Amino acid sequence: MAKFKMKACQQLLLFLLFLPLSGVLCFSELSFITEPSDVTVLPKDPAVLDCQAHGQPPVTIKWLKNGVRLAESEHIRFLPNGSLYIPKTKHTKEDSDEGFYQCLSQNKYGAILSQRSRLTIASISEFVLHPVPMVVTEGSVARFSCAVTSSPAATITWELNQSTLPLQTERITVLPNGVLQIHNVQVEDAGQYRCVATNIGSRLKSREALLTVNKGVGPKPRQRPRIIAGPQNVTASLHQTVVLECVATGNPWPIISWSRADSKPIDVYNAKVLGNGNLVITDVSSKHSGVYLCRATTPGTRNHTIAAANLTILEPPSIVEKPESQTRPRAGTARFMCQAEGVPQPRITWLKNGEEVHLNGRIKMYNSKLVITQIIPEDDAIYQCMAESEQGSVLSLARLIVVMSEDRPSAPRNIHAETISSSAILLAWERPLYNADKVIAYSIHYMKAEGLNNEEYQVVIGNDTTSYIIDDLEPARNYSFYIVAYMPMGASRMSDQVSQHTLEDVPLRTPELSLTSHSSTDIQVSWQPLPAKVSRGRVSAYRLSYRTAADNTVTSVELPQNSTEYLLEALQPDTIYLLRMAAATRVGWCEPSAWTSHRTPKTSSNKVPSAPILQLEPLNCTSIVARWQTSPESVAVQGYQLCYHEEGQPEQPSIQLQARTYTYTISGLDPRRKYHVKILAVSQAGDGYQTDQTVSTPGCVSARDQLAAAPPPPDHVTVLANNSSAVSLRWSRPAFPPGKAVSYTVRCTPVGTHNASAIRYIQTTKQSMMVQNLDPNTRYEFVVRLHVDQMSSSWSSVVYHQTLPAAPSQPPAGVRVTLIEDDTALVSWREPTEPNVVITHYTILYASQKAWMAGHWQIMQREGSHTMALLEKLEPGNVYLVKISASNQVGDGPFSNIVELALKRGNAHRSKNPRHSDSFADTTVFSDGLYHIDQRSMTGIIVGVSIALSCIVMCALILISKGRPRKSSSHKVIAVGTGEGPRAGVSLPNERHAENVEALMPMISGHFLDSKGGSNMVINSAGPVSNQNQSKRWLFFKREIRNPAETDVERRASLYEAGKTVLRYDENLGSAPLPPSSREIIYGPLHSESSHTSEGSQETGDSGHYSNEESNEEMSNPLTSMSSRPESFGPDDSTTIAELKQSFEVENEEMSSHPLHHSAPDASRLCCTSEGSRPAPHASKAAGS
Repeated sequence: MAKFKMKACQQLLLFLLFLPLSGVLCFSELSFITEPSDVTVLPKDPAVLDCQAHGQPPVTIKWLKNGVRLAESEHIRFLPNGSLYIPKTKHTKEDSDEGFYQCLSQNKYGAILSQRSRLTIASISEFVLHPVPMVVTEGSVARFSCAVTSSPAATITWELNQSTLPLQTERITVLPNGVLQIHNVQVEDAGQYRCVATNIGSRLKSREALLTVNKGVGPKPRQRPRIIAGPQNVTASLHQTVVLECVATGNPWPIISWSRADSKPIDVYNAKVLGNGNLVITDVSSKHSGVYLCRATTPGTRNHTIAAANLTILEPPSIVEKPESQTRPRAGTARFMCQAEGVPQPRITWLKNGEEVHLNGRIKMYNSKLVITQIIPEDDAIYQCMAESEQGSVLSLARLIVVMSEDRPSAPRNIHAETISSSAILLAWERPLYNADKVIAYSIHYMKAEGLNNEEYQVVIGNDTTSYIIDDLEPARNYSFYIVAYMPMGASRMSDQVSQHTLEDVPLRTPELSLTSHSSTDIQVSWQPLPAKVSRGRVSAYRLSYRTAADNTVTSVELPQNSTEYLLEALQPDTIYLLRMAAATRVGWCEPSAWTSHRTPKTSSNKVPSAPILQLEPLNCTSIVARWQTSPESVAVQGYQLCYHEEGQPEQPSIQLQARTYTYTISGLDPRRKYHVKILAVSQAGDGYQTDQTVSTPGCVSARDQLAAAPPPPDHVTVLANNSSAVSLRWSRPAFPPGKAVSYTVRCTPVGTHNASAIRYIQTTKQSMMVQNLDPNTRYEFVVRLHVDQMSSSWSSVVYHQTLPAAPSQPPAGVRVTLIEDDTALVSWREPTEPNVVITHYTILYASQKAWMAGHWQIMQREGSHTMALLEKLEPGNVYLVKISASNQVGDGPFSNIVELALKRGNAHRSKNPRHSDSFADTTVFSDGLYHIDQRSMTGIIVGVSIALSCIVMCALILISKGRPRKSSSHKVIAVGTGEGPRAGVSLPNERHAENVEALMPMISGHFLDSKGGSNMVINSAGPVSNQNQSKRWLFFKREIRNPAETDVERRASLYEAGKTVLRYDENLGSAPLPPSSREIIYGPLHSESSHTSEGSQETGDSGHYSNEESNEEMSNPLTSMSSRPESFGPDDSTTIAELKQSFEVENEEMSSHPLHHSAPDASRLCCTSEGSRPAPHASKAAGS
């Protein structure tokens, strides 16, 4: 179609040029009121063909027979109203009035030709097929047929022994096409049969045929079904009746059923089964076209036989795009459009004043379009587009008015063309020599210089320039150009023509590959040469690349320009290979195609069918016809498997086809898309070799696609969430005639995505589906479209839906543990590396190796906005294990890998300031790597900690200076615990004991350190003493939820009395920790977390149990802390331990704890007094001091 690029002056030009268009609109167009139609008469009967025209008088009418003008005579008369009258029709071999007639109407504007009508004289010729004698067995089937040439079609009846055959019994069926079927033949059916053909003119009888019936002997053997008279290919016109015959025999008697090869339903309103399986379709239309399958099946089994026939419905021509009348100046260009459809495709012819247009260099046809350039006055006429086929003809008219002007400018001069690129040419010229000041616009005309019937394009520009760049050209093409100057009342002559060649470019796309395997170790790759429009130059080479699906190593082979196939050998059997192709011109390589997959066959000793020869042909913009054939071989084919999918989309389920099916129509496709089609034959030995081929659907530009009413889209689309990765989609089917096969395509797109691969297309035949594998907490948009009768609706209204959130699927990243004090470590991490997950809190589990072996973890929690936490009150000389999980409102995520932190055993004489450089120099952190706080952060931490410790030391000195030493006879108690809290060990009972503590406290600051590396514990006659300020260090990092109110258990524990209850250790206090290698051998690797809690506790998924560090009691109060051996009891203290064991016992009772997310420590592992309990009778009292 011409492409117009106009500036502001073009509007004025068009107004001036099309001003006389009113003459076209107001002139009395010449048209027909009545056109002749088909007529059938008897010989020697009169015939009348009507024709009436309307237009400005005088209007004359003439007649043509078979394209030749008729002269009026006594035999043929022209009536005053324009009709043709034949008083006595003739129908002899020498002379016959039968033929095609048209009337020609003419007035001063021109002439028009009517549609074609046919005059038929009724007749019947001799029979072309007579019935033949038959000998059948009683109980079987007898069939007679006859055929006669008749105009109009004859009606066939049958006679038995020269009498009309009675049709009262269901055993006898007479088909409309003249076939006689007798089922379950009886002895009385024997006799002479003949058919009688009758039409409006005559009656004709065939020869007789004898039917002999023999009696059956004994029982019949079992037989597979066999079709003895199957359906034949039929071509019929609209509104006719079609018979598809199907007669089968077998024992037992087979059941006959009908279906369509394209899986469409058979029209139940116009189709019926006649007799024992004959399909009769009345009033046929285009929707009935297709391949019909007759299937004869043995009852109760799968034994069947299939016969197929193709039904083609012929349609008369119809014009779907009519030409329009135009007004053009002399030397201008006129274009008349015309599009027609019908079956078969009608032929387009252009008429000028009733006569066929003579094409020349100035008047050309491009497909069905008529283009007239350099218009002259003689071109002023009425033009008709005539579409004709064997089904008839139809015409549409338009008038061309030529505007005359004597004061025209001369033609533009010195035309020059220069190539700019592969698609652009610069055109320059000089103004006309005469009347250049009256030029208002220029018209540039260009067309391909090579080939016949090339379409001419036109661009109109203003008069303010004498150069123009034409940038919509094809690469590597030669074009011719000329220019016309326009003034208000006319145009100049065309300028001299110039030619110029565009440059080459890289190919537009790659060839479409066809892949076939002839053995289990090769792939035959073949392709068609690129057309010139796609190659954009001369192809210089091809590059074939391939690899296996499991290996990213790509092998490439460069092939010469004339190659169309290549054999890949020495491949692996039963392996998926990915192949792609690239093509090059002298300019360079194009983008390679997408990977095409092909699986090599399995190695098998059985012979399987070879790869079918596949041929793909686009039927229209939404359908592809696949045809295939197999080479003759001894392997029996049981069926075929066909699979197709759009490039870049997942494969669709395979389509199972019958053994005798060699064609299949794939419908419901999208225009201008590339599809991969695969087919293989199936035999008893297994699947045969596979053929892969690609094909592209064209754009919907044909008249049928443009004018066919698109089906309405689905409505009432609703989305319901099922879980975080799936939604349920439902919609309503629009109002549609019943009986039509409908399918749907669902498009699922993440909102805001720019990645084409993230868009999913899912096909279904139902009105609901489950869309799975979605991302959690992500907003999607869903649309649905409908496919029916090879057409697609528009997309439905967009429905938005956000998937439900999911628990984190990944642990926190980059977990680091850094020691910042002797007993304090800083844990830091990053958010999990997964999108659309909002973290509400983090759970930190940590434990020493000794506690981990016992199955105890300590727990901390931090808000989702925090990514660091402090681990306090760590025991020197231990290796701590740390792991973190992320959680949200849905649930908990997995834990990170375990990170180790090793603490060196403290020195005997350590200063009050724990932050010495040597202590940090000796500290090693085991994690993902070796992590250390940077110097700037370390400096800030040291300064802050120093200030805090200075304040603590000053407060301690003030308290000591105010205390008064007192003697006390209190009982001596050994505290069991970490000794790092306000209630380390058992609390003092009253203020007197507190005073005794101050009096008996050794004059040392901070901690009492065992020279052998024990814990920071002070023991005197009043009980254990610990630094009251120690638990307040780094309090600003804590976010634990604390209960300020003391529980009843805590109040009772604080009322300690000598001899009431003591603690006893159950573990071997003298044993040293196992080395890592031995520990791993006994307990497994540190990250193993597959143990279970004891009875009464919940499963944690970790290596044992852990306690809750949400309150101070966990680390300080022995009633709520885990039992652990004080570090001061080293291997050398065996004597002291023995004495303690003789003096103290602990009653093992269950205690309750309050973990935040997991179970409490196993009761069997805790040794302490329970709430409100009294000592057991066998418990011993503490010795007095």
